[in-house]
Amino acid sequence: MNLTKKEIHPGIWVMEMSGNVHMGADCKRVDQEVEGHIEKKQLRIIFDMGKVDHIDSAFVGQIVKSFSRLKKADGSLRLAAVKGMAEGVLKMTQVDKVVPIFPTVSAACEDFPK
Repeated sequence: MNLTKKEIHPGIWVMEMSGNVHMGADCKRVDQEVEGHIEKKQLRIIFDMGKVDHIDSAFVGQIVKSFSRLKKADGSLRLAAVKGMAEGVLKMTQVDKVVPIFPTVSAACEDFPK
């Protein structure tokens, strides 16, 4: 997995992921990044998954964990540009009913309260 992050609007951070996202180092890195944002009170995060080819069940769990931790800290998580296999897995596991999914990063950004 490749991961880059950037602030696209004041207080809204995008974590752009690409490639295959699996258990182990990938999940740990996402977990550490989210924790770092929570510590800095950067509580609005979008996972841009437009370039993600494959996810496993551990990463599905990581998404739910990140969502829960941000919610507990009065923040929120959005998913953007989920497609293909990843979209199918999130729908099959009904994560799409818990974590909001948007077609683009811009749409996800607009959904955050002002």
